[in-house]
Amino acid sequence: MNNLARTTTALLTAVGLAVLGLAAPGSTHTAQAAPVVEDHAMGSQIAKHEGRGDRRVVIPTDPSAQAVVYGIDVSGHQGNVDWNYWWGQGKRFAYVKATESTTYRNPYFAQQYNGSYNVGMIRGAYHFALPDRSAGATQADYFVNNGGGWSRDGKTLPGALDMEYNPYGSTCYGLSKASMTSWIKSFSDRYQARTGRWPVIYTSTSWWNQCVSGDFSSTNPLWVARYSSTVGTLPYAWPFYTFWQYSSSPIDQNLFNGAYDRLQALANG
Repeated sequence: MNNLARTTTALLTAVGLAVLGLAAPGSTHTAQAAPVVEDHAMGSQIAKHEGRGDRRVVIPTDPSAQAVVYGIDVSGHQGNVDWNYWWGQGKRFAYVKATESTTYRNPYFAQQYNGSYNVGMIRGAYHFALPDRSAGATQADYFVNNGGGWSRDGKTLPGALDMEYNPYGSTCYGLSKASMTSWIKSFSDRYQARTGRWPVIYTSTSWWNQCVSGDFSSTNPLWVARYSSTVGTLPYAWPFYTFWQYSSSPIDQNLFNGAYDRLQALANG
């Protein structure tokens, strides 16, 4: 290989690495390693199956909402997050991925969970469920034992259970609607027994209506995913949503359906 070829190859390699390492605004590391198996971000499978909608950041509209609070959710894919940046963007709450199944813990959890708290945000943790791997109660224990607990400090939201499409196979993890309902109830009941709070349930209307038959509207706050300027139809039986993930660009963006004092009330239990 002559000098020109070597130079060209090196340049192309550097450009390729730079492209692969582009980080979203607010992330403090510039090169992302390949995603770890069982490191699935909230909404990653919903976006894959239902689309990401308009890639521009669209401020959502909901005539029924009298006031809203804006926030984000993050996972290991964001690495070390620049929380001052997101505070400056008007985000006042954050959910941080803690665990997945009973085999994965977010290696950036401490920086993300404590960093959001220290900058002034109300924060919470979430668990990405793999219902075909182990019982709901077992995954709830793993979540609580690895960052998903709750304390009445006015700054910690109840943990969230991420229920979405199976990253590895059939949409509903090979479970019937009745079995999926039982799995979610097992997780929810165990989380409530451990923490005194019912977990928030994150899902999309399409996935939920395909895979679940039960009614959790009287106990569990709803976090609905729909990448659009309107929230659309809600999953079965919930009369209203508590959180709405409305965009995944340039990071997962959410709103709380209420004024800031109501967000504080949710944190306080």
